[in-house]
Amino acid sequence: MSAVSARPSPEHRPATGRSAPPSWITVLRINLVDPAPTPATLSARYRAAVEMAAFADDRGFTMVQTEEHHATSNGWMPSPLTFAGAVFGATRRIGVTVSALVTPLHDPLRLAEDLAALDLLSGGRLVTVAGLGYRPEEYAAHGKDWPGRGPLQDEVLETLLSAWTGEPFTYRGRTVRVTPRPYTQPHPLLLIGGSSRAAARRAARLGLPFFPSAHLPELAAYYDEQRAAHGTEGWVMQPPERTALLHLSDDPDRTWAEYGSHLLHEARMYASWQSTGIRSAVRSSARDAAALREEGVYRVLTPDDCLRLARRPGGGGSLILHPLCGGMPVDEGWRSLHLFAERVLPRLQD
Repeated sequence: MSAVSARPSPEHRPATGRSAPPSWITVLRINLVDPAPTPATLSARYRAAVEMAAFADDRGFTMVQTEEHHATSNGWMPSPLTFAGAVFGATRRIGVTVSALVTPLHDPLRLAEDLAALDLLSGGRLVTVAGLGYRPEEYAAHGKDWPGRGPLQDEVLETLLSAWTGEPFTYRGRTVRVTPRPYTQPHPLLLIGGSSRAAARRAARLGLPFFPSAHLPELAAYYDEQRAAHGTEGWVMQPPERTALLHLSDDPDRTWAEYGSHLLHEARMYASWQSTGIRSAVRSSARDAAALREEGVYRVLTPDDCLRLARRPGGGGSLILHPLCGGMPVDEGWRSLHLFAERVLPRLQD
C-alpha cells in the first residue's frame, strides 16, 4: 500500500475540474476494509464507496486512491480494477490511482486489455502503480512463484508496453495482438512502485516513472543515475517526509474514543504484513489507539486543524482523506467527507 496518489506528469495529467489550486492533490482513499465482513455489509460498503467517489468528483477532489490485496480476513480490496470501472461510470473528472496493483499476479495479456478498456472508459483518468507486493500468501493463493516474482514483473510490464502499441508482437513464442488501443498515448500512465534498488532499476530500464513507497531521496537519486545509464526518460513521484491518513470530526476526542479501534485495526493489519526491509510511507508501529493517535500516521482532525496541517512547511501539497478506514461505519465516513468537502476544500484557495 502506498497512500500517496500519483501526480500525473503534464503530458499525462487528466482534467480534474478541482476547486483547489492546481498544486493541491486532494485524495479520497478507499480500500473497503471491514473487520467483521458479511456479504450484506460489504455490499453496502462497496455501494457507499462509489457514491462517495461521485460526491468527491462533484466537489472537485483530484483522485480516488485504492490498491490490491488478497487472502485477507477483512475484505481488503481484492479487485481494484473492477472498483475503478464502477467509479469511472459514476464520475466525470476525478482520477483513480491504483497504488499499487500487484502486477505479477495478473495474466499479462488480459491485464493489457483491462487497463486499456479502463483508460478508454475514463478518457485517460486511470493511474496504475505496478508493484511486486510483499506477501507470499498472495502469490500462493494465485498459483504464482514468489521467488520468481522479479522475472514475472519484467514479463508483465514488457508485455503491457508492447500490447498497447496495437501492433503484433511476440509473446511466449507466439505472435499476438491486443486491441483496442488505449485512449492515452503512447500508453496509460504506468509507474513502477517499490522501495528497492531493483524496482528503481526496472523503472529506469523501461523508461517508466518511479514511485518510491516512502520518502527515499537516495533511491530517487539512484533511479536518475540508472536513467542516465540507460538513456531513458522518466520522473519520480516522491512521497513527502510525513504522510497522514485523515478523518475529519468536530470532536476528535469523541471520534478517537468511539472509532479509534477501526483505525488501529487497519494499522495493525498492514504492519503485520511488513518484513524488516519493506519501507512504507504509512507504516505504523502503534499497538493501541492512544499510541496510534500520538504517532500521527492516522489523524482525526477538525476542519481548522486540517487546514493548518495542509499549510505547514513541507506539507507536500496533498491531503488524503480516508473516511471508511478500518471498517468505519458508513454514516461516520459520510460525516468526515462532508466536513472535508464543505469546510476544507473551499478554504484551500484562501
